Amino acid sequence: MTNAQSAEKFFRNNFLCSQSILLTYADLFGMEAETAARIASPFGGGVARRGDTCGAVNGALMVLGLNFGHTSGDDLQSKEMTYQNVTDFISQFELRHGSILCRELLNIDISSVQGLQTARDSDLFTTRCPRFVHDAAEILDQILFTEEEMQTP
Repeated sequence: MTNAQSAEKFFRNNFLCSQSILLTYADLFGMEAETAARIASPFGGGVARRGDTCGAVNGALMVLGLNFGHTSGDDLQSKEMTYQNVTDFISQFELRHGSILCRELLNIDISSVQGLQTARDSDLFTTRCPRFVHDAAEILDQILFTEEEMQTP
């Protein structure tokens, strides 16, 4: 099973989009599944259902931070590498979907009770979101596994 398929399976098993991505890659960083699920839990629905940055994107950014992020204030090389990989990820995601904002991806504002209900009634979370999760993992794999060496914590 590919990482994209694994992430989509987590999502179809009622994990949030952000959790589905972080759970898929947690083992690479020695992170327990429970820890990954808890860390990613606020980011679903574009951060607590606010419709901001898509949870799948947020999950991917967490993975990129775990892989490339700097751990000392003077490590400017890692900081720049992280920013470049985040920029590449966002560009690729936007190229596929036109936006990284949940409300634009779903074409509805799920931050309101009415908008959330409309999204549920329209099955947007089962028809559109799995693709965002799948594509986020696919793009992550391109970035993580085409680097000369994956940096690990």
